Amino acid sequence: MTEQTSTTTAAGASPASDRPGPPPSTRGSSGGGFLSGSVGRNMGLVVAFALLCIVGIVTAGDRFASTDNVVTILRLAAVVGVVSIGMTFVIIGGGIDLSVGALVALSSVWATTLATQAMAADTHWIVMVGTAVLVGAVAGLVNGVVIAYGKLVAFIATLAMLAAARGLAEIIANRRTQTVRDESFLSFFGASPLGIPMLVWIFAVVAVAGWVLLNRTTFGRRTFAVGGNAEAARLAGIRVQRHTVALYVLSGVTCGIAAVMLMARTTTGSSTHGTLLELDAIAAVVIGGTLLVGGRGTIVGTVLGVLIFTTLSNVFTLNNLSSSSQAVAKGVIIVAAVLLQQRVAAGRRQKRSGKALPPTAAEGAPAGASPGVPAP
Repeated sequence: MTEQTSTTTAAGASPASDRPGPPPSTRGSSGGGFLSGSVGRNMGLVVAFALLCIVGIVTAGDRFASTDNVVTILRLAAVVGVVSIGMTFVIIGGGIDLSVGALVALSSVWATTLATQAMAADTHWIVMVGTAVLVGAVAGLVNGVVIAYGKLVAFIATLAMLAAARGLAEIIANRRTQTVRDESFLSFFGASPLGIPMLVWIFAVVAVAGWVLLNRTTFGRRTFAVGGNAEAARLAGIRVQRHTVALYVLSGVTCGIAAVMLMARTTTGSSTHGTLLELDAIAAVVIGGTLLVGGRGTIVGTVLGVLIFTTLSNVFTLNNLSSSSQAVAKGVIIVAAVLLQQRVAAGRRQKRSGKALPPTAAEGAPAGASPGVPAP
């Protein structure tokens, strides 16, 4: 009877444990509200941010706690934060985008060049904003197509785009910084509704929209599935290649938005904009708890990661510590975060493998015994 059962199982459907299903990282990815669930899962980051603020108050006093300094931190965090939201989607989806800084530069230069021509033609500044976003989206589309359909490794493809976009930005700008002179543009993005800078409002809107997209839509669920197990996602009917392209287009769009914000903050468009921005964005995403291998992450964690890194830089600056010291500190934090991720992931794998053991094995059955068959 036992042999007949085994034969039927082998010839028919696979056991439940062997059937492809949603990757573990997708389970419970969207549970809870915007704050209750996400902040609860990122309580360690909340504590770390609070401790960093205490350090800032102790070491810099009123200079750190002043309203002007808080506004400065938020304004600086806004640009990095918008790019980091797009990066979060890409990394959760199992990819990486090293070209974001160069895309910000390319978008800003292209938009300011068009703005100069548009002013002569009396064109509205909305055209300049649309151009920046469109340039970022097209560059992201190129990244996605090369990676998804060209089968090129994301690291190599986006590294090539980094070099190409930065070079193209230098050609367009002729290695000169271009000034934004549109008063309506500067007035709109320089406003402070309810005392909060417009750039911070934009970051908040992008973050909330990103959270909704990731946690309350089919697109978000597919992103977790593709990053957790691309083959299982394909077998489940998800068009993995098309979804991968969409993720990189989304990242490009956030780069275009960040370019507009940077143009408003500095009143310039330059081929040097966004230098090393990709490192800050990846660092913020990793610190926020998103796994570099994909399949797990939160928008709230990324926002906290951005605030932690921006506040850390601010504390270093207020205490007259060099930019080199800031770079070293950021590097140490990134390495520590990745090591912590690896340990947590290893613990989860060990816990799952322990649960997967059949009762006979868990009780010390002989190595050759079959599950469910009494040992001789």
